[in-house]
Amino acid sequence: MDGADLLLGPLSGSEGIAVRDYSRDVDGVTFINGASAAQETTLRDPSDNFFRFSTDGAQWMAGLGTYVVDERDWKRVATVAEDYSFPYAQVAGFLYEFCQAGGEVAERFWTPIGTSDYSSVVFSIPDDVDAIFVALTGSDAVDFLQQYRDAGGDKPIIGGTNTVDGTVLSAEGGQRDHIVGTPSGAPVPGEWDNEQWKNWVDRYHEMFGDDALSEPSIFAHAYYTNTLAMLTALEDVGGELGDHSEYREVLANLEIETPTGAVSLDENRAAIADMFLREVRVDDDGNLYNANVGVAEGVNQTLGMDRDEFLALEAPSRDHPRCAEIR
Repeated sequence: MDGADLLLGPLSGSEGIAVRDYSRDVDGVTFINGASAAQETTLRDPSDNFFRFSTDGAQWMAGLGTYVVDERDWKRVATVAEDYSFPYAQVAGFLYEFCQAGGEVAERFWTPIGTSDYSSVVFSIPDDVDAIFVALTGSDAVDFLQQYRDAGGDKPIIGGTNTVDGTVLSAEGGQRDHIVGTPSGAPVPGEWDNEQWKNWVDRYHEMFGDDALSEPSIFAHAYYTNTLAMLTALEDVGGELGDHSEYREVLANLEIETPTGAVSLDENRAAIADMFLREVRVDDDGNLYNANVGVAEGVNQTLGMDRDEFLALEAPSRDHPRCAEIR
C-alpha cells in the first residue's frame, strides 16, 4: 500500500468486491469506492472500513421496470447481458420492479466480455417477447445492436445504463435508428433542466475541452461524488486521521450535495441517492442523446423493499432473481 492512509477506487464491479474483501485485512486504511457498482460490495457482507457514496447497478434501474410495463405495455422480455457481477446487478435491479409490476422473463442470455459474434444469441431470442433488456457495454453493446438489426430484429430495446451511454450513442451504424426511444435507468440524468446539473456539466466541458464527452460519464460522476465525500470528511477532521475512528464516523454520517442531488449512507455505508429514468432522442443535428423523463428519489440498496425480505432473496446471479421469488 506504500503507506497510504486512504484508498479511492476501484472502477469495475468485481474489482470492488475484491477490494472490499482486502479492506478487512487492512484496518489502518479507509477505503472509499470509485465507480464499482456490484450490489454485493456493500449489501450482504459489508466491510467496516469500506464506504460507497456512489450507488450500485441495481439502484440505477429504479423506476425502469414499472415504466416499461405501465407506460410501454412491455410485459414479456428476454435479457442479454455480460456474464459478471455488475450486469447481474443491472438485470436484478430491472427485474425487481418489472416482475412486481406483472412482467415475465422468457429467457436470459449471458455473454463473455468482448464477444464479437452474437449470432447465436440473436437467432435464439424468442419471437413472442415484447422487448429485450440489454446490459452490455461499449463495443459489446454496439456489436449486439448492429447484428440484431442486421438480422431483421424489430423488438424494442430496454437499456441497461451502459448500453445507451455516450460512447454507444456516438457510434456509427444502422443500430442508431433502432435505439431511438429506448428507455434506460442511470445515476446521471442526461439532458436535464436542472441548474445544479447544468452548471456541473459546463464545468466538466471547460475542464476537459475537446476531450470531453457530450455529457459526463457515470464513471466521472461516481469518482467526483466519492472524492467529494472523501475530501469533505477530511476537512471536517482537520486533516488529522489518527486511528481513523473519527474520520470514519464523519463519513458514515455525512450528507453531501452533488450535481444530481443529496447523497447519504445507510447502515452498511452504501449510498442513498436519486436515480434517473431516461429516453434516447435525436437532436436537430441528428445526434443521439439521453433525455431525462423521470426521477426516483432517495433510492436505497433494497430499492424501497423491506430489508429482511430483500436480503432473503438470492443474491443477483445468472439465475436470480426469478419473478416467482419476487411477487
